[in-house]
Amino acid sequence: MTRSRPLTLLTVVPAGLVLALTGTVPAQADDTAYVALGDSFSAGTGTRASTDDCYRSPYGYPALIAQSQGLALDYQACSGATTADVLNNQVGALSADTDLVTMTIGGNDLGFADVITECALPGWLSDCDGAIADGRAVLKGQLPGRYDNVLAAIDSGAPNADVRIAGYPHLFNGEDCNLATFFSGSEMSQLNAATDELDALVEAKTTAAGHTYVDPRGAFDGHAVCDDAEWVNGLSWPIVESFHPNRDGNIAYADLFSAGAGSAAATSVPPESRSQGFQSSIDQRADAVLNMDLTSPDNLRAAEAAGVSPERLTALVEQLRSGDDAVVADALADLARLDKQHERLEARAGVITR
Repeated sequence: MTRSRPLTLLTVVPAGLVLALTGTVPAQADDTAYVALGDSFSAGTGTRASTDDCYRSPYGYPALIAQSQGLALDYQACSGATTADVLNNQVGALSADTDLVTMTIGGNDLGFADVITECALPGWLSDCDGAIADGRAVLKGQLPGRYDNVLAAIDSGAPNADVRIAGYPHLFNGEDCNLATFFSGSEMSQLNAATDELDALVEAKTTAAGHTYVDPRGAFDGHAVCDDAEWVNGLSWPIVESFHPNRDGNIAYADLFSAGAGSAAATSVPPESRSQGFQSSIDQRADAVLNMDLTSPDNLRAAEAAGVSPERLTALVEQLRSGDDAVVADALADLARLDKQHERLEARAGVITR
């Protein structure tokens, strides 16, 4: 038997029509106390509107829901949060008076940022498969118990609340168009598959606890990194904005949590502001690649062992430091081609499945 109350939809649309169209009914007028728990996906990271050390953007989906529905928001979600952080730093905001709780959590337990960083390296330096495997080990061995603990704390702290917990969207569409990242097609598929495994766990735990699971993957289909209409940023500057839902992505999340909430709140936001992808400039992309330290002695040895010319690699890195946008762009494109050549050679040799 479910403990969750129906999804909030404070509009003038008749309840019967809402139920027919969405499978939900309007919430009661006393649903006003809203606590947003979770990680960077709930803190609105990616919207380029950080307000504090936790980010907590006014364009994050919790703020959009609260604005649209007239709810009193206690914004606890924090960029970088793990399940332990929710337990130690966030659930204390809950009470018997809490009407609505939303959350995304789990990605950082699996090392989200570290995995993305590792997989973004050129193939001759990256252990993307190993990073994903490490995350999967935590997913299977530790995260189920951690999720149980978080859900138990929410149930104890907010026994009367409508609790809605979302999964994560696929970040990739199979194309890496950013020039300063080096994801292979296979790596992007593996990362999306790992997201599916995490979402399956979140759904199973959420529904078993009698709460509402929110699945963003269908809505985000066609809006991944490098799609024509991105709802997820690719490589962006500052780096923290990268690989997170942008303002349009948060509108979509808000709509999924509470039908029409994001779209209603977004009417006051200019379209040109909503759809910003905040992609990095050519200089910033060069800096991102330079920070990979491709020409350190160890990395040059790794390149040579993989059949990549250290001399060619050194020359390209020097071009990145030229300050000439055209030269830098050519160097970035050549580095991407080197990575693709390496990928093809190793695939033919049966060394990797990148």
